[in-house]
Amino acid sequence: MNLFDVYPLFPIEIVKALGSALWDKDGNEYLDLYGGHAVISIGHTHPRYVQRVTDQLNKIGFYSNSIENPLQVQLASLLGKVSGKEDYQLFLCNSGAEANENALKLASFYNGRKKVIAFTGAFHGRTSLAVAATHNPKIVAPVNETENVIFLPFNDEEALEKAFADYGEEISSVIIEGIQGVGGIQVASISFLQKIRTLTKQYNAVYIADAVQCGYGRSGRFYSHDYADVNADIYSMAKGMGNGFPIGGISIAPHIKPWAGMLGTTFGGNYLACAAALAVLEILEEEKLMENAKQIGDYLKLEIAGFNNINEVRGRGLMIGIDLPEEMKDLRKNLLFKHRIFTGEAKPYMIRLLPALSLSKEHADHFLEAMYEEIK
Repeated sequence: MNLFDVYPLFPIEIVKALGSALWDKDGNEYLDLYGGHAVISIGHTHPRYVQRVTDQLNKIGFYSNSIENPLQVQLASLLGKVSGKEDYQLFLCNSGAEANENALKLASFYNGRKKVIAFTGAFHGRTSLAVAATHNPKIVAPVNETENVIFLPFNDEEALEKAFADYGEEISSVIIEGIQGVGGIQVASISFLQKIRTLTKQYNAVYIADAVQCGYGRSGRFYSHDYADVNADIYSMAKGMGNGFPIGGISIAPHIKPWAGMLGTTFGGNYLACAAALAVLEILEEEKLMENAKQIGDYLKLEIAGFNNINEVRGRGLMIGIDLPEEMKDLRKNLLFKHRIFTGEAKPYMIRLLPALSLSKEHADHFLEAMYEEIK
């Protein structure tokens, strides 16, 4: 049997990792500024994380959600404390797409409506509802197509107000990334997020803050939506939540009430996933990684903005997009194969930086030196 060939692959086999460093099978060392797509939040193979997961595996790794699991309760409590949403409720699942799927479904249960407002450039996942709200027709299969999703221009308050004026009593939810990842590190303006909050309250619609990539401290705040100083009704999260162990979740405001069987999952919230997520939150808090993400991110953006031939630098914290002119289209490839630095991309000619939140200034400077060498 062959693998189903859907991933463009670099000819590199990574066999070891520590912090922000990676090693391939030939012993070559790489700097990881991509974090496996924003997944590595506390650094690779953090010893406390490894110990926590190992200890749990030696006790019990899995049982179903038909019994009490005190680790879920501990995780909900600590997540509420670190995120500042202590009165919210936690439902655990396995991925960002699943988190958004459940968020959209829960919103529809709550108000009995069908229409969803999403935005140009949005990426919310590849499952049925999540992909329907994703602004990329190429990955929306015919079975996923629906007239219930209304796409509006990103950061366009006038278009948002008109949509509510036209469809207000039909709108179930508005879903928005605080910072679009796949869409090119586009930052939702504070006034736009506040406008969403005002209109969703006015029309009893649900404000869903997709924090799958831009959450968990990456922006320098726990959720990047927090910069607007308003609370969403549901926050979806996943990537940085388990530092590589598959886990996702939605944090749900107290006015949305559950009933038995409303949502469900087999693997979500299992013992190993909870152990991994608890370790991440503990390390995030104790090592002040949100503060580090803001400090190092601000430094990187300031330095990059001073380079010649850079169109624009966008983002918050350690979620950074570098918009390049077309003649620099090979920069990402050169950084990887000439300087052994992993970065991401978003749309043509954009470098995307999504490193561990523990990234050091020395590693940041190493990247800046490589960038300068390529640009000059």
